[in-house]
Amino acid sequence: MIDVATENLIAGPSMQPRFSSKKIYIVILVIGLAGLLLANKGMVVAAIVNGKPIFRWELNKTLVSRFGKQTLEGIISERLIADAAKKAGVVVSKEDVEAKETEIVSGLAGDVKLEELLKLQGLTKEDFDNQIRLQLTVEKLLSKDVSTTEDDITSYIATNRATLVATDEATLRVEARAAIINQQVSEKIQPWFMELKDSAKIVRFIQ
Repeated sequence: MIDVATENLIAGPSMQPRFSSKKIYIVILVIGLAGLLLANKGMVVAAIVNGKPIFRWELNKTLVSRFGKQTLEGIISERLIADAAKKAGVVVSKEDVEAKETEIVSGLAGDVKLEELLKLQGLTKEDFDNQIRLQLTVEKLLSKDVSTTEDDITSYIATNRATLVATDEATLRVEARAAIINQQVSEKIQPWFMELKDSAKIVRFIQ
């Protein structure tokens, strides 16, 4: 009696078991996915506590329920401001951001370093840069229609001399002018942004 293995061997390739190309593709896909998950465990499991996994979806669900609405509104605001800036041709350069950072750092009291301050606030340098860029973008957008006269500057210096840092007349007037513009921009921000938001088409899927 010829056993099955011998019979298959004698019969030749046409009688031997074969994998279809579809099955081979599925096997390769499964192996690839398994390898991907092993290499990027954080995509599925956020942590393991006493042998029990905390899955990424659990973390995402908690984050969305606690901070989702606030975070979403922040992102929406950034997108609206970016769109308004693009439409108005307003651009904030890297040099603009660096200059503002230098101004902020120079105003820090004592030996406080920017890195230490950011760490205390839970911010990264990238977060800080983005906040400055957003602030400067809004200032540029709103200051386009703001104007000051020499009389305005003189009056402001007379009223707010104690709050100004500059000592020589020319620098003092520059500082006063910037302060007036900042004040006017601050008064315009809320109504401007509410109008921007009301006129936008926003569809929220998280409430």
